[in-house]
Amino acid sequence: MNTIWQPTLEGRDGPKYRAVVDSIREATADGTLPVGQKLPPVRDLAWQLSITPGTVARAYTILTDEGVLESHVGRGTFVAAPKSQMQEDIWSRSLRRLEATDPGHVSLFAPRLADMGQVALIREAMKHAAEAEPALFLNYPTRDYYQPVREAVRDWLSDLPLGPFGEEDVVLTHGGQNGICVILQAALTGSRPVLLVEELSYAGFRRAAELMRAEVVAVRMDEQGMDPEDLDRLARIHGAQMVCLTPEVQNPTGGHMPLARRKALLAVAERHDMQVLEDDCYRMGAAREPSLRALAPDRCWHVSSISKSLTPALRVGFALAPLGRTAELRKAAEYGYFGLSQPLAETTRLLLTHPRIHEVVARVQARMADYVRVAVNVLGGYDLRWDPEVPFLWLTLPAGWRAAGFCRAAERDGVQIRSADEFSLRDGRAPHAVRIAINGNLSLEVFESAMERLRALLSDPPEQISV
Repeated sequence: MNTIWQPTLEGRDGPKYRAVVDSIREATADGTLPVGQKLPPVRDLAWQLSITPGTVARAYTILTDEGVLESHVGRGTFVAAPKSQMQEDIWSRSLRRLEATDPGHVSLFAPRLADMGQVALIREAMKHAAEAEPALFLNYPTRDYYQPVREAVRDWLSDLPLGPFGEEDVVLTHGGQNGICVILQAALTGSRPVLLVEELSYAGFRRAAELMRAEVVAVRMDEQGMDPEDLDRLARIHGAQMVCLTPEVQNPTGGHMPLARRKALLAVAERHDMQVLEDDCYRMGAAREPSLRALAPDRCWHVSSISKSLTPALRVGFALAPLGRTAELRKAAEYGYFGLSQPLAETTRLLLTHPRIHEVVARVQARMADYVRVAVNVLGGYDLRWDPEVPFLWLTLPAGWRAAGFCRAAERDGVQIRSADEFSLRDGRAPHAVRIAINGNLSLEVFESAMERLRALLSDPPEQISV
């Protein structure tokens, strides 16, 4: 640091994290820490003060929640500029209304994003769309009409390693789940096709397969994702047409598939002439490896959405076909729903091309990472799998707890989470684990209280004897 600020905890009563909070708050108030000043990394400040990194992280989280500091993924933590009081009051009132509806109940079933400016951008885009030519509201959509929207999506996805594609290859869908359904309609053939999924996987794969009258078979997993040997065995036994994978962010475990495993699975798919469906809907940050479509563009279908980066409310997603098969994918979409409504498509174009959109996405990611840090600070003593760029955590339960029983106990304490059983097939075997989704609609204090309730349950497994 290039300031004379020298934090000290001497003479301060109460918890150490509160002393750090007070020290930083005082330094920002008197100008010792000016706006824009970068604070030391958590571990550096912890070493300087002879306290744990978790204590410093908790202090930074509290101050970020208050707006004193702001966090930027990959850059660090900085002193924030004073926010508009009106903007702060609107968000605070919104949180209070949400929490007041049922103060003892917290839903951590599905990820929910914090509003970091995207609501204002969506309203602005809707306002401009509403002022468009009357034809926008009077006619059926046409393929040519969507070209500007597809160009906006192409640019939106341009920093991802997706392999070759242009605006003409983009198919607009009503969110990621609709994208999966459209891909299965375009790719699967026959009266009873077989779909292979990871033994713990997104339930939407199974739901979409049911609509296609497809049989779903689970493939064994390890720490790196789907097991190539088991995939090879089951593909040979069942003559499977497609395998579904979530390589960037595995749902529900939060795992990331390394490049070598991706290549091994694709080699099996090529050997059995299987199609590959790549679901990229849960990634919030940058891609860490080449996508499956980039590695095998002739057999990989790709689906993503804006649900985990901006909002799930608009129900906007994007699907890409393997090379040479875009016409089949487009046909499935047009025959199914003609396309997005023209007002929604125009809203999407305006939103994705807004000059502030990438700044807002970065703020959403940073805010969700704040919630992840709170959860890790509280639950980090247990077998917890987490990533600051993943909107949920995977908790393997300690001895004495089974997943269903823990979820029931948590719900009695006002916290709803998902059991591992919900991600396995009906005849599958699930570990004693739970998925905890990040709910950015809650204040950090309420979210932290929920984590503390879960920690209390973890430390007190049931001991009754069933007869």
